[in-house]
Amino acid sequence: MRGLHADTGYLLYRLGLRSGQLFNSFLQESGLRLRHYAVLRFLATAEGALQRELSARLGYDPSAIVGLVDDLEKLGFAERRPAPDDRRSRIVVLTGDGRAFLRGTDEAGLRVTNELLGPLDPAERETLHTLLLRVTEDGPS
Repeated sequence: MRGLHADTGYLLYRLGLRSGQLFNSFLQESGLRLRHYAVLRFLATAEGALQRELSARLGYDPSAIVGLVDDLEKLGFAERRPAPDDRRSRIVVLTGDGRAFLRGTDEAGLRVTNELLGPLDPAERETLHTLLLRVTEDGPS
């Protein structure tokens, strides 16, 4: 019987837990969690997204997205607007305050990543990133 550390899936799980703990710790002061941060980061690359698109792209349950967007709206970091092509639908967009928040987290995010990946040299980090992109791809973006 092989040990836990011989199981790649378990190691990825542990890495995810540690990453979440570090990111949540640095976000704690803002009152946000990693899931909020992921929504903001996604919105920073889009001109707005339907909540169902956020759910599909981030892998979160649709009901969780509603709560996350509600939280981000209360902070003024995101807002729901009528979709340009269908006024019955609402898109979620990043606000100026949301962009400023993300700019303010860039350095802290790098510190978290550096702490998490401290044992790896730059080439190993790049290889890990490339491999993670390959195994997490779910089709064209």
